[in-house]
This record gives sequence, structure tokens and C-alpha cells, in this order.
Amino acid sequence: MLQTLIDVILPVFLVIGAGYGTTRAGYFTPAHIDAILRFSQGFAIPLLLFWAMVNIDLRAGFDPALLLSFYTGAGAAFLLGALGARYVFGRDPEDAVVIGFCCLFSNSVLLGLPLTERAYGADALTGNFAIIALHSPFCYGLGITVMEMVRNRGRSGRALALAVGKAMFSNALILAILAGFVVNVTGLRLPGAVEDALLLIIAAALPSALFALGGVLVKYRPEGDLRVIAMVCVIALLVHPAITWTLGKTFALRDDLFRSAVVTAAMAPGFNSYIFANLYGRAKRVAASSVLIATGMSFLTAWGWLTILG
Repeated sequence: MLQTLIDVILPVFLVIGAGYGTTRAGYFTPAHIDAILRFSQGFAIPLLLFWAMVNIDLRAGFDPALLLSFYTGAGAAFLLGALGARYVFGRDPEDAVVIGFCCLFSNSVLLGLPLTERAYGADALTGNFAIIALHSPFCYGLGITVMEMVRNRGRSGRALALAVGKAMFSNALILAILAGFVVNVTGLRLPGAVEDALLLIIAAALPSALFALGGVLVKYRPEGDLRVIAMVCVIALLVHPAITWTLGKTFALRDDLFRSAVVTAAMAPGFNSYIFANLYGRAKRVAASSVLIATGMSFLTAWGWLTILG
């Protein structure tokens, strides 16, 4: 199992390390990294999410107990992270929302999928895909809504609703997910050449995002934020999966769905945590460092959860 973790996590670190090393050495400048980040965040990753929604089986694995177990844990992690950042560490409300988002957004694709597949086989991924189908809409919907409520506090309900709606429907990630859902439901087929072009761009989405994260870390070092980062790691790697485990057992969730829910909940914060922080320009150092440090800690915590799951 340790070899599995190395096979899954070490390549992630090597790509991040390449971004860090080449930027640190001056081969890439901050402007280069910002351009790569813009490509991944504003273009390639939205296309990845669009394609995922086009191809996912919307009926497979959509067990209410599975979704309730995972997303109750995710929502609780967001709340604990935001409240802890605000009232324990004294961060301002907008920073607190971003830090809560870091606790909320598990790396369901880059870590959760391959780890589940290698641990339990390709036939055990039904629950993972069901979670992934709703993951970005749920997380971004919650994060954007709460952030806009914080930013627009004191305004009328109508103004608040307009602000939330504008933020939601001007977000490339949300629009891409909705477009993919429409294509999926209507059964539309994309021309073969368009599909091939999408696949070429999508292949660069996650590597470019991870490479950019490495470059970003040259600028955002964790000094002064280590206690906040430690809180994010504890909530993301231990509290979220513990809540999911408890609810899954309470609901007598089917074994394969139970394993998918717990393993996905136990993953480190995904790169979307930094995307969200960058979107609002808040707590970017915490977000970037949390992704890196929690991913490293996953070597031990994921091994522990897989051992418990058996």
C-alpha cells in the first residue's frame, strides 16, 4: 500500500517541484507563472470539468446516503475551517471563507480516483464518480455564496442575491460544469475534431496547474501561517473523513460506496483551493501552502485510512 501512495503522490510532488525549482532558479518569472496559472485556471481546467460532466453517468452511484455522508462532512469541514480561522486565529471574514474552502475541497480527481482504483480496482469507482459529478458545483456554489454574503453584508436581500448570481454565472468553472451537464442530459454529440482538440488541451490542465502551484510557492511561503495551515490539514485529512465514516456507518452504506466516500474525504485540499483564493485575492499563501503540506501528509494519513478500511 505504501508503494501505491508513492506511485500516486510522488509524481504530483515532482511536477510541483519542477515549477518551484525552475521559478526559484529564475528560468521562469512570476509573470510566466501567472500566465500558466491563467491558462490552467481560466481555460484548461474549465474544459476538463466540462468534459467530465459530458461523459459521466449521472445515474450511477447517486445513492442519497453516499452524497449525504460525503457532503455533510465537507460542509462541516468548511464551517469548522472558516470559524476557526475567524475566531481562533483572528483572520478577517474574507480570509476565513477562503480558509474554510481549503478545508472543504478534497483532491477528488488527482489523488482520490487513482488511490481508490489502485487500492480496490477500477470497478470500485462508481461512488468516486458520483461524488466528483457534484463536487465542483457544490464546493464553488457554497464558497462563492458565502464569500459574496460576506463581501455584501449590510446590503438588501435583492442586492445580495444579484451579487451571488453574478459571481456564480461569471465563473468559468461553474459555466463549464453547467454546459457539460446540458450536453450530457440532451445527448448532444461533439464533432470528432472538437473532441480530439478538447482532449489535447485537457491533457495539459492538471500538470500545468500543479507546475504553476510550484512557481507560486516561491512567492507564498508559510511563515506566520503555520498554525492556520496545521488546522486546515487536521480538518481536511482527519475530521472530514471521520464525519463521512460515521455517517456512512450510520446509513449502512454499501461497502464500495463507503470506501469511495471515506477515501475521497481523506484527500488533501485540491488545487482548486488555490484557484478560489486567487479568484478573490485572499489567503493565497495559506491556500498554496496547505495544498503542498497536506498532500505530503497524505502519505501517512491516507495509508492510515486505507488500513482502517481494510
